[in-house]
Amino acid sequence: MKPTGIVGLGAVGSRVARQLTASGSHLAVFDTDHGAISELRSSPNTVALIDANLRDDMTDVAVVATPAPQAPIALDLLRRGVHVVTTTDDPDDVHELLGHDAEIERLGRCLVVGAAASPGMSGLLVAELRQRFDEIDEIHAAFHGTGGPACARQHHRALGGDAIGWHDGEWIERPGGSGRELFWFPEPIGGKDCYRAELADPIVLHRAFPTVNRISARVSATRRDRLTARLPMMSPPHPEGGLGGIRIEVRGSLAGARVTHVAGIAERTAVIAGAVAASVADQLQGLVSNGGVPAGVVVLGDGRLDETALMTAVIQRGIEVFEYIGAAD
Repeated sequence: MKPTGIVGLGAVGSRVARQLTASGSHLAVFDTDHGAISELRSSPNTVALIDANLRDDMTDVAVVATPAPQAPIALDLLRRGVHVVTTTDDPDDVHELLGHDAEIERLGRCLVVGAAASPGMSGLLVAELRQRFDEIDEIHAAFHGTGGPACARQHHRALGGDAIGWHDGEWIERPGGSGRELFWFPEPIGGKDCYRAELADPIVLHRAFPTVNRISARVSATRRDRLTARLPMMSPPHPEGGLGGIRIEVRGSLAGARVTHVAGIAERTAVIAGAVAASVADQLQGLVSNGGVPAGVVVLGDGRLDETALMTAVIQRGIEVFEYIGAAD
């Protein structure tokens, strides 16, 4: 089996590399920061140091973990014959990638869009909760915290942008920073005020679950976050980010009754993203061996990959999933 390619060794990419080498995978990596590559030299597995021109004779599957936009890198790799896993959370980048479905299918390659925490893990959680319903009609996502610096900058911009949501068959736009709701995340995060923001999750979740009537996404924010959202960041973002959280609420019906299920995660955002991207790359490597890689654009939750196996793999990589089971009377 050829090495798994990784382009970008920031907060997320380095986590993907650690996850894959820990499970015995060999890597072909590229980053403009040679110090990041040097850290991987201590790995007991072989790490091939290469330039950015990954080709299918070097790797079958590559993870793109650079800051947005990832579309130019991903499309170049696909045209070189490589299956690609992207980790982007930028809405414009996601739109661009989704728009190349016909070309990618014609190439016979697979492009997984948004295999990170948000989007990515959010789709896997919805797919897991979906099994508890006869039919689902609402998905509401909330997120707390950021990964690396690029993720923090995207979070900052998102609060100042236009938030989109899917509402009864049409896209709606609302100002970022509006629509405050108090959501409870798994401890030790607890309750956080969350607001609409310019997020990619509604786009990806609608693609995965097109029959759902309502889809929304919010992020936690402080008063200062909201006031400064349209200004440059006042201080440099932390290189790894702090503790992050994901909360997914799914509503629907079961045996004629109205049902709601809620699941969540409390972990560093980059760690979640790294576990998801590594698990997807591993599964694609396995599918390459038996010729079962789906052609075209894939998003997590659309059923084209084995999402039960992906959820199991993510949990085995140390991500603990919590489910709200109600309070005692």
